[in-house]
Amino acid sequence: MHNVKIDFDKMGGLVPAVIQDAATSQVLMLGYINQEALDKTQKEGLVTFFSRSKNRLWTKGETSGHTLQVVSIVDDCDNDSLLIKVNPNGPTCHTGDTSCFGEDPSAKRLAAVQFIARLEEVIQQRKANPTEASYTNFLFDKGVNKIAQKVGEEAVETVIDAVAGKTDTMKGEAADLLYHLLVLLAATGLELADVVAVLEERHKK
Repeated sequence: MHNVKIDFDKMGGLVPAVIQDAATSQVLMLGYINQEALDKTQKEGLVTFFSRSKNRLWTKGETSGHTLQVVSIVDDCDNDSLLIKVNPNGPTCHTGDTSCFGEDPSAKRLAAVQFIARLEEVIQQRKANPTEASYTNFLFDKGVNKIAQKVGEEAVETVIDAVAGKTDTMKGEAADLLYHLLVLLAATGLELADVVAVLEERHKK
């Protein structure tokens, strides 16, 4: 699954492994891995280190439950360090922070944008491969006029909550607005990237 060629002898049996969030690209932690830990990581799909303080293999989250699910493993050009991209199950740091290097304010925003992209992919998949009992397919079946109407309704409800200062309920209305807008884009043959391209062009000016 992960074809890496690490020279453990060169590094005295242990190599550093940088752990990176696959969704946000935030660096989460640094640990050390020997051949046995690498084999276990590849076999089980959860990051396992060699703990120098405990002098044994240590699977991250074995006590806390905050495991690191492996997405990819690559070695560097000198074959003496690893970059492991993961999906973290909870905070990585023992302090409760997302990262051992402190919180990154931009990571949360990036994760939000990436989720919108994944949601758009699901909507496009529903359009290409209709699923029974899917609300998204119900909207596609109703056509552009109905979808556009829903966008208008959700926009009005979002505005009403914003003016009234009801930020708690406004979040839900804004979520509905974003979702229905993505469906409308898909129904008209457009993608979010088309809209972003317009914003980028305006930003240049």
